[in-house]
Amino acid sequence: MTDPVPAGYPMLSPYLSVDGAAAAMDFYCDVFGFSRRGDVMTAPDGRIGHAELVLGSSLLMLADEWPEAHSLSPATIGGSPVMLSIYVADVDAVYAAALAAGATGVREPEDEFYGDRMGAIVDPWGDRWSIACHIEDVDPEEMARRAAAAMGG
Repeated sequence: MTDPVPAGYPMLSPYLSVDGAAAAMDFYCDVFGFSRRGDVMTAPDGRIGHAELVLGSSLLMLADEWPEAHSLSPATIGGSPVMLSIYVADVDAVYAAALAAGATGVREPEDEFYGDRMGAIVDPWGDRWSIACHIEDVDPEEMARRAAAAMGG
């Protein structure tokens, strides 16, 4: 029997539709540290139909917009309610690199009560990213205390 999940694929993978997939791939590799995996499938008109990027055990799939298949980018539809979360070794450096590469800052990095340092951006294609680094293990009692303080008591 064939495994329903192909070898080398996680059970859940984000798939982004972007207006400018080639440039987005460069951004994700340069800023976040993704690597390209496999061949990029390109349509006769030059649009990228499918590409895969890996980061550790994570997989990000992406393609150019295909309006005829109702696959539109956040920039085309006015934004996205989805936020992608990524852990990195140096939040401040990645946040700065993202801004330098054309992203819009949403939230500057800061230490959070739950033990992460976190910031947020919107990339040049309209996708929202939470960028974090785990800086402290917080036990459940301390987490509850900090959460209550952070939420106003």
